[in-house]
Amino acid sequence: MKKLFLFIVVAVLCFSCKREEVFIPRNIVDVEIETVFKDSLLSLRAIEIMNKEALFIAGNNSFWGVYAPYKDTIFVDNDFGEHKKLHFRAAARTNEGSFALSIESPARLFADHKLVYQENHPKAFYDSMDFWNDKEGIAIGDPTGDCMSIIITRDGGATWTKLSCDDLPKAKTGEGAFAASDTNIAIVDDHAWVATGGKASRVLYSPDKGNTWEMFETPIVQGAETTGIFSIDFYDELNGFAIGGDYTRPDDNVANKIRTTDGGKTWQLVAENKNPGFRSCVQYMPGRKGQELVAIGFKGIDYSNDAGASWKHLSDEGFYTIRFLNDSVAYAAGAGRISKLIFSE
Repeated sequence: MKKLFLFIVVAVLCFSCKREEVFIPRNIVDVEIETVFKDSLLSLRAIEIMNKEALFIAGNNSFWGVYAPYKDTIFVDNDFGEHKKLHFRAAARTNEGSFALSIESPARLFADHKLVYQENHPKAFYDSMDFWNDKEGIAIGDPTGDCMSIIITRDGGATWTKLSCDDLPKAKTGEGAFAASDTNIAIVDDHAWVATGGKASRVLYSPDKGNTWEMFETPIVQGAETTGIFSIDFYDELNGFAIGGDYTRPDDNVANKIRTTDGGKTWQLVAENKNPGFRSCVQYMPGRKGQELVAIGFKGIDYSNDAGASWKHLSDEGFYTIRFLNDSVAYAAGAGRISKLIFSE
C-alpha cells in the first residue's frame, strides 16, 4: 500500500512538472505610446537600456544623452571638442562606460567622450556595436577591403583592433550592412551573429567572441543596394530572427522575414507575402521563450506570438529602433523623439 501511495505521489509530481513547462504565449492587442523626449533636429537610431532607471541614446548632431525615466529628464552632453556634428548610429553601454561610434570617414569611436579609435579609410562606414561583457566588445561596418570591417576590444573599450581580412570570410560584391537601428549584431553568451545586406545579404557567425568566423547564406530578398537584412536578434544559441526588405519599397512583404532554429546555419522564410513589409528593427520580448517578437520601422509596429510565423499590426507610429526593459515595456527611438511603449493584452 505504501508503495502504491509513493507511486501516485511521484506520478502527480511528474505530471505537475510537465504542466509547468507548458508555455502559453500572450495575445498582445495594444501598444500605448508615450513620447518622453522630442527634438525635431535629431535622428535617433542608437538606444540602449542601461538599467530600469536609465537609457543611453546617441544620434546625429553629436547627440549623446542619458534619459532617466524616474526623473523624467534627459541629460545631454554633446561637447566633443574639435569633432563637430558627428552622426552616431552605433552605441553601447557596459558597467564601465558608454560608447558611441560615428558613421562615415573618418570613423570615430568614443569611450566616455574620449576618442579611442579612428579610421580614415575613405570607405569607412560603421553600422553597429555591442559587447559580450564589460571587457570584450565588437563593432562592424562596411568593407574597406574584401571583407566586412570588424573591430574588437578586449580591454573594456580602451583600445580597438581591426580584424584582418585573412581571418574573415570574403565579402561578395555589393555586400555591406545597414546603419538603420544598431541591431546588425546579436550576442548570446560567447556567440555573435552579424547581419549583412545590400547586393548580398548573409550572416557572419563567431562561436568564440570574435576569434573565428564563418558565413551562412540566407534566403532574404537581396540583389540591390537597398535590400537585405536590416536587423537580427537571437533569443538563445539556436533561435534567431532577422527582418528587413527594401526600404525604398516599404510595403513589399516578399522574402523579408527569416528564422533559424539551428544557430544561424540555415534560415527559412516565414510569413511570406504577409505583412509586415519593410522593418528596420526586430527584438525578442524578454522571458517569452522565443515566441514573442516586436518589429518596428517607419511604417509602424508589429507583434508576433508564434516565433514570427504570423504578425499582428499594432500601430502606424513610426520608429527606427527599439529595446525592451521587460516583457511589456520598451523604449523606441526615431525621427526627433524617444517614446515609452507599453504592450498589453
